[in-house]
Amino acid sequence: MSPHPAPASSPAEALSAVQAASPGATWYLAYTKPRQELVAQQNLQQQGFNVYLPLYKTFKKTAPVGAPPDQAAFEPMFARYIFFQPASPSHSISTVRSTRGICSIVTFGHEPAQVQPATLHAIQLFEQQRNQAGMATISPFQPGVLVRLRDEGLHCLQGLVQSVSAKRVTLLLDILGRQKLLKVDHAQLELV
Repeated sequence: MSPHPAPASSPAEALSAVQAASPGATWYLAYTKPRQELVAQQNLQQQGFNVYLPLYKTFKKTAPVGAPPDQAAFEPMFARYIFFQPASPSHSISTVRSTRGICSIVTFGHEPAQVQPATLHAIQLFEQQRNQAGMATISPFQPGVLVRLRDEGLHCLQGLVQSVSAKRVTLLLDILGRQKLLKVDHAQLELV
């Protein structure tokens, strides 16, 4: 393993990087500046620390420009927190406090918080399961949930979700006293 690992381009790469890190060394927790987890990760790696930023797949109503609306996004599992480990026993963690993107090291009293290997392993397993889940699984629109159409002309229409796929949600609507099934994109719905 290189002393300065390259930033992981995917959650799977981050997971394998953590598993390959020094097994006996202690992991610590840092509190980052708002929305600066990736900046902190990159700067800690440049200083030679092993870094783990758990990411999970989430459903986004509004997709980034140019991306299909049914794509997932990856966000930090614990907003503003990042795990780090010194590359060697002689590597001081005091430099972490002044690292760009970091607010402070999480402490209990005056002692830095240490993360137990079992806790880190459980987080890794959850991250792996979540990232392998399909869009239908992570969508907030699950069967039986009451939703409303987002279109201005149809905003007053509410319906029950019947089924969910990666691209469409099937709704049961009551229109003029008749029940109708309607398939719409995820982006056209909002929770009631």
